[in-house]
Amino acid sequence: MKIILASSSSYRQSILKKLHIPFSCIAPNIDESSVPNESISNQVERLAKDKALSIATQKAHNDSYVIGSDQLASFNGKVLGKPEDFATAKQQLLMFSGQTVRFYTGLCLIHSAKKQLSQIVETSDVTFKTLTENQISTYLQIEQPYDCAGSFKCEGLGIALFESLDGRDPNTLIGLPLIALINLFNMMSVDLFDYMQKDTGLDM
Repeated sequence: MKIILASSSSYRQSILKKLHIPFSCIAPNIDESSVPNESISNQVERLAKDKALSIATQKAHNDSYVIGSDQLASFNGKVLGKPEDFATAKQQLLMFSGQTVRFYTGLCLIHSAKKQLSQIVETSDVTFKTLTENQISTYLQIEQPYDCAGSFKCEGLGIALFESLDGRDPNTLIGLPLIALINLFNMMSVDLFDYMQKDTGLDM
């Protein structure tokens, strides 16, 4: 069985490695622009599907299971982008202090040759502690999460910023919900336990 992760994200690769299954990674080439009047949930669902399709429809990969995933964060009804720098990240975290941010993660699994497609949107809510400017500055200087929506890395020191998490899978916050992924494979009559290995490396 061939599995392809349609992503160049090192975070998603690290999550998928937890399952100890062999897989390769191919960066998708899609237009990630938003569509007017599209909800955040619909946007991540569409982009996850487009990412998977961009690989699955290639003749060389149509006999593979292709995983596509996309994530957006929302605060007060507005989509949050990646901060890119210290000042923007600090502004975001000050805004989040004592508040709740919702993350939407779209997940899609496709096997083109078998004409199989399954997808789901998972949500996770992060409630932040009441944070001081010094706490935020210290965190940002240590972890520098400028390539992460929400300005934190929950798999790292970012967890120190949280009051609580509400979601069924902590991996969802990092961008690849494994519980949902295993369920999608099950829906396609694939038991990943049959493919788990003791030693798994990335076949790039």
